[in-house]
Amino acid sequence: MKRNYNISNFIVENIKSRELKRKLSNNFNLLKKKILVDINKKQNFFNVFEKKFSLNIKVKDFKKFKKFKTVVVIGMGGSILGAEAIYQFLGEKIKKKFYFFNDLNPEKITKFKKDKDLSKILFIVISKSGNTTETLSNFLFLNVLDNFKKNIIIISGKKNSFLYKLSKTKNLFFIEHKNYIGGRYSVLSEAGLVPAYLMGLNISSLRKNLNKYLKAQGNQILKTNSLKLANLILKKKKTNLVLLNYTPKLEKFLNWYQQLIAESLGKKQKGFFPVLSNVPKDHHSLLQLYLDGPKDKLFYIFSVKDFGKHKIKTKRFGSNLGYLNNKNLSEIKEAQKQALKNSFYLNKISFVEFNIKKKDEETLGELFSYFMLETIFIGNLIGVNPFDQNAVEQVKILTKKELSK
Repeated sequence: MKRNYNISNFIVENIKSRELKRKLSNNFNLLKKKILVDINKKQNFFNVFEKKFSLNIKVKDFKKFKKFKTVVVIGMGGSILGAEAIYQFLGEKIKKKFYFFNDLNPEKITKFKKDKDLSKILFIVISKSGNTTETLSNFLFLNVLDNFKKNIIIISGKKNSFLYKLSKTKNLFFIEHKNYIGGRYSVLSEAGLVPAYLMGLNISSLRKNLNKYLKAQGNQILKTNSLKLANLILKKKKTNLVLLNYTPKLEKFLNWYQQLIAESLGKKQKGFFPVLSNVPKDHHSLLQLYLDGPKDKLFYIFSVKDFGKHKIKTKRFGSNLGYLNNKNLSEIKEAQKQALKNSFYLNKISFVEFNIKKKDEETLGELFSYFMLETIFIGNLIGVNPFDQNAVEQVKILTKKELSK
């Protein structure tokens, strides 16, 4: 089968202790077996990777919303980052205009309300809890409930959910957010697939190969990387994970991954600090630190193969610029990436490369799946729960106390 992307690693720090390596490997295999059993169980998170995973929606029930050419998605964190990543990465296929409200920005919303005809816009409000302060604030600030309630889709849990109760009292179109799927793991369920469907994308292709890395054929790279990364965390050899992004279309995807790894693994004084670094721009600001600063960083390199047609012509400027002649911008960027990798090799700096060859739904779905599984396995191997976020919940409670004064 032709690969749409390659994953390769150059992680210098091997697991030196045979006992630790055996323990990590056994734990990985035990969790994999458990997942392969749970993947067929309903009401279980790992069922999301199964082809027969059933959504809490019937497409025919909300086909009426496909007429909207402009869509607003309101949410925070994992509830919205996945949809943003899909929209940016596959934007060339999407004919509609999507706006994402994922922060408290009164100027942005005020300008939007002033410039747009709200009657022609579809509003999708996503919050697993149904009580997310920022999501409710943005939704209520838009003030569309009374006049445009037929233009609203609510995706939320039912238990103690303000949004669910509101959908009942205002007769809004409601889709249940499964209670066993956390926000940052929800992109392959209703939270990500409803926006993707309304973008006109093929959601079956997006979900086509989600369990690829649980099979023998694709399992080795997941196991190798999970064990090596868990070892780096346990030995505190690397504390920073730098996401080197050579492709602007991946920026939102990496924002999604940044939250996934920070909230899932940042516990018990463990985890990586994930930093997004846009390159080659950052070659001219951070590269000195990367190559000659503290050796506390692991690098993930991301790129998408791009065949540009427009070439730079330099012959009329003499021979000094001959190295640029007949090159396009993508070729120049590729050369810079290869030069950086060569420097990493020379300096024995650890990195993992993700080289994406095709921009389509199937590729993106597999990438979502890989990073979720890798994060879950690492969490299990280092002894933290990759699904909870107790520290975040504390701040949410304290915020409501402050607002109630």
